[in-house]
Amino acid sequence: MGTKYLKYFIILSLFFAFGCSNTKYLPKGDLLYTGASVKVEDSILKKKEKTALQNELQSLLRPLPNKQFLGLRIKLWIYNIAGEPKKKKGTRYWLRNKVGEAPVLYSKVDLDYNSAVLRNYAENKGFFKVSVSADSTAKNKRATAEYTVIPRKQYKIKSVSFPDDSSAVAKTIAKTTRRSLLKVGKPYDLDVIKSERERIDSRLKEKGFYYFNSDYILAQVDSTKGDHEVSIKLKIKDETPAKAKVPYTINDIVVYPNFSILKDSTAVAYKKEDIVKYKDFTIIDSTNTFRPRVFDRALYFKKGDFYNRSDHNLSLNRFVNLGTFNFVKNEFKESDSIKNALDAYYYLTLLPKKFIRVEVLGKTNSASYSGTEINANWNNRNLLRGAELFTLSVFGGADFQISGQNKGNNIYKIGGEASLTWPRLITPFNFQGSSEFVPRTKASLSYEYQNRINLYALNSFRGSFGYSWKENVRKEHQLDIIEVNYVSPNHVTPYYLEQVEKDQSLSKVLEKQLIFGPTYSYTYTNTMQKRKKNTFYFNGELDLAGNITGLATKANIKKDNTIKIFDVPFSQYVKLKTDFRHYFKLGKESQLASRLILGVGLPYGNSSSLPSIKQFVVGGTNSIRAFRARSIGPGSFKSQDTTSNFLPDQSGDLKLEFNTEYRAKLFSIVRGAIFLDAGNVWLLNNDINKAGAKISKNFMKEIAVGAGAGLRFDLSFLILRTDIAFPLRIPYLPEGQRWVIDDINFGSGSWRKDNLILNIAIGYPF
Repeated sequence: MGTKYLKYFIILSLFFAFGCSNTKYLPKGDLLYTGASVKVEDSILKKKEKTALQNELQSLLRPLPNKQFLGLRIKLWIYNIAGEPKKKKGTRYWLRNKVGEAPVLYSKVDLDYNSAVLRNYAENKGFFKVSVSADSTAKNKRATAEYTVIPRKQYKIKSVSFPDDSSAVAKTIAKTTRRSLLKVGKPYDLDVIKSERERIDSRLKEKGFYYFNSDYILAQVDSTKGDHEVSIKLKIKDETPAKAKVPYTINDIVVYPNFSILKDSTAVAYKKEDIVKYKDFTIIDSTNTFRPRVFDRALYFKKGDFYNRSDHNLSLNRFVNLGTFNFVKNEFKESDSIKNALDAYYYLTLLPKKFIRVEVLGKTNSASYSGTEINANWNNRNLLRGAELFTLSVFGGADFQISGQNKGNNIYKIGGEASLTWPRLITPFNFQGSSEFVPRTKASLSYEYQNRINLYALNSFRGSFGYSWKENVRKEHQLDIIEVNYVSPNHVTPYYLEQVEKDQSLSKVLEKQLIFGPTYSYTYTNTMQKRKKNTFYFNGELDLAGNITGLATKANIKKDNTIKIFDVPFSQYVKLKTDFRHYFKLGKESQLASRLILGVGLPYGNSSSLPSIKQFVVGGTNSIRAFRARSIGPGSFKSQDTTSNFLPDQSGDLKLEFNTEYRAKLFSIVRGAIFLDAGNVWLLNNDINKAGAKISKNFMKEIAVGAGAGLRFDLSFLILRTDIAFPLRIPYLPEGQRWVIDDINFGSGSWRKDNLILNIAIGYPF
């Protein structure tokens, strides 16, 4: 039998084996339920509307049939072959109850119930005279159900009216009608009516109607007038409580910042000095835990304000985001002294003030190293009685590469950091935010010693002072007013010095580096909106180093006027980087994810090139996966040193990178992906040691392209990723020979050795 026919024979045999085994163990007289279909028969509905209605109705049918993968019910097959376990443990029990899936029997299908569900849904969508019929088909111990729905003409909204009496609540509702969800000419939809009631309730909550509820709104629908039309009248129910019809203001505001949930702190007899009046609120705390202004910044309510649900939620969220409270409770009580007023009480339970946290992290970095890091952090949540967070950290770690150019040149590092974070913006001017997120000011100092075995060691010092704040859940800003980096190499090995003689660009890491200046980062994302078909992520970074100092001192390296600070030339440049990502949902468990990175760094004045730690690189586990990290570029340049067994300096001042991958769930915790990566880096200026490295008008001809596939194992607490990739276009080959698609030969051992790159990492690449 030929190979071609043998393949078809095996596939048919598998289908036959899976099919037979899935019906062999059914209860006597029962059938395997394999699904249902809904057909909408209507000559009035447009094809698009009919398809949408069919899909909506289809999703309502129950039970769901057994899951399939490539047309095979593998989980059901596992359930059957595992058999009945004798005890609630062991391999058989695990296979049958954890991996497998019990058969969905046709005897569990209620045609009448499903028909009623379909009829009710259609009527709620305005098809008041819908007709639903059901039938079933059985063959080879399998059964399906078929439902036919005849909706007829859909009812539309003819008119909408709102409460029009002289009450405060009616007048407030009247002012919201412009934003009503009920529109004349639109189809009748019960869900829209429910949403309209909730919209009105939400609006009333913003205007002081604390006791109002959406259930107090009655929607009367009249379908007797007009041709397939309804009139909708919204009114306040007669039994609505009187207090729900009037707005309430805020009277007293009382905060218990050291509240215990184990005992009623409000029942404790407090001394006069334990009760602090500050502006519009009262603080009751015998331990004087916080400065009063902490609560002034968190609370949005002021005495005399109308109750407002947005301010209510903002206040609670800001208390939570302070990071010092384990439990936050809020209660409103009717005032005893003022009519139609509320007293607000906040009960705050403290987290432990001091704590130690130890973290063990597994990671991969941009140079394709894998390793681990241990962090030990001592924290004080309220150092200066202003909810400040002080953190003292020590860390140590190691990065390894067991193959590739860096094999054996492992990295060991140790260091520490001290940081203090204030839950406010410390600025010369008053900043009042309206976000539920607390803005923060952070100052930090850190040191790291990094030893690259067989090569050199680096001492790195860093200090920064800056701000971070969120406008909302989607928009975030990070501004470091000053960030200082000082890097000093030592313990350079004779071996590395020999390599520097062969490639002078390697000497850059042996230069002392002093970088100081402001940095700014803006992030926008709506990827948390799971129901959206299209979601986005954008991050823009601006890095300015030595600009004012360079201009003030008239530094100019081209004129041999290099300015040094503490005998170290400071870096002067402008660097901009953008990272844009788009996620297109194709189905419930699949999506197309794409990323575009653009970066440019312009050295000038006191610098002829960007510092090595600030230059752009491509390649590696989170970049162009068909190439090792830093092994591409700049431009069409290729290091001629084939004897070196460590990573060359192939970085640049410009970066362009594009990635796209199709992601889909395969089964259980396993997800798969196929991807395409492209990009490169370039230099802005000529380098006599790097031919073809400078950017030119033909830069698109120097784009590296790779493709591949991978598996991702979602373990909930982390995602383990394995990607295998190969090049499609190699930029450092002679022009005209860079596309290597025709050379692909998975059957060749030598081709696989030279071209297949295995990437193992934690998390998605983007």
